[in-house]
Amino acid sequence: MVIGATGQIGRAAVKALAGDGWDVTAASRGGGRDDGWPAEVRTAALDRDDDTALATVVGDGCDALVDIVAYGAGHARQLTALAGRVGSAVVISSVSVYEDDKGRGFDTQAEPDGFPSYPVPIPESQETVPPGDSTYCTRKVALERELLAAGDRLPTTLLRAGAVHGPYDRTPRELYFVKRNLDGRRRRILAFGGASRFHPVSVHTLAELIRLAAARPGSRVLNACDPEAPTVAEIARAIDAVMGARTEDVLVDGPPPSPTVGDTPWSVPRPVICDMSAAERELGHRPVIRYADTLPETIASIERQLAGRDWREAYPAMFRNYGDLFDYAAEDAWLAS
Repeated sequence: MVIGATGQIGRAAVKALAGDGWDVTAASRGGGRDDGWPAEVRTAALDRDDDTALATVVGDGCDALVDIVAYGAGHARQLTALAGRVGSAVVISSVSVYEDDKGRGFDTQAEPDGFPSYPVPIPESQETVPPGDSTYCTRKVALERELLAAGDRLPTTLLRAGAVHGPYDRTPRELYFVKRNLDGRRRRILAFGGASRFHPVSVHTLAELIRLAAARPGSRVLNACDPEAPTVAEIARAIDAVMGARTEDVLVDGPPPSPTVGDTPWSVPRPVICDMSAAERELGHRPVIRYADTLPETIASIERQLAGRDWREAYPAMFRNYGDLFDYAAEDAWLAS
């Protein structure tokens, strides 16, 4: 059973599991299906926050439950309550749970020198922020702690995902460069010298890790990232190559010169790069795709979503999370100065 099956990650996960021979029930709020799934995939409508509905869909039980949308201790307790009917679980977490040796995490990045300084690469043994209900990061840690504590009753693999990319994304970071190319912007400003590295993960990589973990139950935490972590400048050039665009990078040493100039969705003052050796060791994971290989389908998905629409209407969550990513007047003023 896959919860959150029609979302960005769920679509790829259902396809991978069905292709591996599993009998899959794809559960989502609308109960829909993806055109790429085999006809044998069953669908079910599910409100993730309704305990009774979840128990009903699980029914007599399943060998493996994949939860793409679990968030917080409450969802963890929902899953552990089903331990007698679920053989094992695979649950998506996030690399945002990590904190550095000074107690800095993603929640502190807005403070002066608040961005964490992680080891390169980050192992799963790195400390995490305290669990809680106040932020995305603390709630993901609460989810992890509850599930790991119940590992004897419900073996759970927690996959700490990096910056997810691929089609059907409601907050595609690639939008930052795709829209600029569509708008004919031929100069782009990149903070931190364009050298920022925020480890991405393709939906195809996540689907492969889910497939492997479902077949090898265990109670563990694993990083879930692509085989490479390109710089933001390398990402921009890869997008240019797919779109046939010729663009000049204007590199800024240090932070963005203003809030809407040079601050991309990948821009970080220190690298966030994860160690993938545990997944290789415990699951036999091997890289399945490179970042650049996924760009044609990602860009095509963004172009379809943008067609004839204001970007804030097409991607409202992107606007809420990042603010005005396309303040061209401010960029031109800064370039002119």
